[in-house]
Amino acid sequence: MAQQEWLYGLHALQAVIDKEPERLIEILVLKGRDDARLQSIVNEARRMGVSVQFCNRKVLDDKVSGEQHQGIVARAKPAKTLDESDLDYLLDNTDSPLLLFLDGVTDPHNIGACLRTADAAGAHAVIVPKDKSGGLTATARKVACGAAEVVPFIQVTNLSRTLKHIQEKGVWVVGTAGEAEQLIYDCKLTGPTALVMGAEGKGMRRLTREHCDELVKLPMAGSVSSLNVSVATGICLYEIVRQRTLG
Repeated sequence: MAQQEWLYGLHALQAVIDKEPERLIEILVLKGRDDARLQSIVNEARRMGVSVQFCNRKVLDDKVSGEQHQGIVARAKPAKTLDESDLDYLLDNTDSPLLLFLDGVTDPHNIGACLRTADAAGAHAVIVPKDKSGGLTATARKVACGAAEVVPFIQVTNLSRTLKHIQEKGVWVVGTAGEAEQLIYDCKLTGPTALVMGAEGKGMRRLTREHCDELVKLPMAGSVSSLNVSVATGICLYEIVRQRTLG
């Protein structure tokens, strides 16, 4: 496991300061950048004793391989990795959990966007397999706009086994698949629910599909065959939220 990682972006770094300030080692700031939000982060970091250095743009670009860092980059201790035991604890201490499973989603921009939507919709965790899936990279954290520090991101060894385990704990598992016969709007999704989203193009793996209690789809009236996975996730999560709100 890496001993340190580079984080970047205003939302992501503000979230680390608010939730996990002990992780920060040093902050690098773009010379000449002087907006209020960035200055607030710098001031908070200094109050906590974190080293702050002002650098030219190339130094920051090199640290994050040219990603859009918004003029601020931080060297930090890696976040704690969550696993099956953390999921068990969450299930045992949450009334009517709402979980988002991502099967084979590798693009960090999609993972970050799904985390952000999961947070907005009130999902209790995002769960991914350790293999053949994207992790919580700096890019994913930046796209998540702070949600990565709030929503538990749980990595499990065997996704199918985990789905079976949560079913035994009373969670209804709903998978999305283009070949499904029923629309998500026709399903009752008011109780403990796990929404499973597959990778774009490939969809869910066969074993994952077989461990779903039911399969649903979104109506597709246009010429495109599928939606971006983060967009589809938002639509599905908010249908669950709508049903839960109306009871």
